[in-house]
Amino acid sequence: MSFELNERNYRRISVINWVMTVPLMLIFAWPYFYFCELYGIDRVFAFTGSFMFAIPFMITILHGHVTMALGTAHRKYYYTWIQEHPNTFGLLFHPVLIRTRFRLIMFVLSILLVLVGLLVR
Repeated sequence: MSFELNERNYRRISVINWVMTVPLMLIFAWPYFYFCELYGIDRVFAFTGSFMFAIPFMITILHGHVTMALGTAHRKYYYTWIQEHPNTFGLLFHPVLIRTRFRLIMFVLSILLVLVGLLVR
């Protein structure tokens, strides 16, 4: 087995991804929230939309981190391992998260949410 394909490395990658989650969420959510505050959109729309806006970008960065750490050919082994540990390292992981379609849907929904917020205000 390759050096990259062991449980210790998978744990390290998972911990780094968990640590990077909150900072990435804040980095990608604040422009959306600032836009909502600037145009007086209700806070419910602002917080929900910020979360939905930040998720696709955050997941893309974390998926890229896994790809850089393991390589394109081996990242499927990491995602298989993470699915085998649903109550620890894979707590909030679902296979749909790494799909581009899911990320695009989240992005479009966040844009629609801001448009609804503009109409409701």
